[in-house]
Amino acid sequence: MRRRWRFTQRSSAIYRRKRRAFAGFLFGSLSGVTVFVLLPFLDVIRRSFTTAVTGDFVGWENYRRIFDNQAFRLAVQNTLRFTGVCIPLLVVVGLVVALPLSRIRETELIKSLYLFPLALPTATVVIVWRMFFYEADFQSLVVSYLWRNLGYTVVLWTAGIKSIPWDILEAAKVDGASALQSLFRIELPNLKGSFYTIVVLSFLNSFKIYREAYLVAGAYPKQEIYLLQHLFNNWFVNLELDKMAAAAVCVGGVLFFGIMLLQYFWDRER
Repeated sequence: MRRRWRFTQRSSAIYRRKRRAFAGFLFGSLSGVTVFVLLPFLDVIRRSFTTAVTGDFVGWENYRRIFDNQAFRLAVQNTLRFTGVCIPLLVVVGLVVALPLSRIRETELIKSLYLFPLALPTATVVIVWRMFFYEADFQSLVVSYLWRNLGYTVVLWTAGIKSIPWDILEAAKVDGASALQSLFRIELPNLKGSFYTIVVLSFLNSFKIYREAYLVAGAYPKQEIYLLQHLFNNWFVNLELDKMAAAAVCVGGVLFFGIMLLQYFWDRER
């Protein structure tokens, strides 16, 4: 009994030390997120209900103004269209490229080539695209997004494919399964985790295309590529911070809802 009691006490002490260490690591990360993310966003929410200059409370007036704003509706429409086109293309093209390359054993050099577009400065990329495209339009923006983000998508797909046990694929081949049957019945069902990660990252990165669009076409581009990021920049320059805050809250809510929806489908599949 005494030996068992000492063992229990020792286990409890180890558990308490682990909890304190875990709390210490968590406190540092949580403090940084709170100070640099949560508190600024709460301040943005507060500003969305006040005027930009005097700070007077105006309720939902700023939200009514942005939804009545034609430029805001155009930017939302173009951004949704851009996201709806780019994400499926990026996911499918990345998978098509990753499937044959995942069969290659020595892929370190190839991975470096995948990620090369991410290492290039945005200004350099813009110069290259100006050489290929006569003017900035929706098509050139989509191609620029795919070229810049295809590398990490291929790397994630390749990692997911290589994590599938090879003996399962060999057993399917022995049983007479074709390459397409192995793809749709074995590989794709085991790539749901990679698919979720790629979709979330692609969804977030689709809102970061502003630098390319701005450097190519300026603050007021053609209507078909006038995105939310252009609108935010113009409001910031004009010091319309109240409308900018209200729009930022709406965009943040849409992003959060989209990620939670993807998480719901992911949890349901599991």
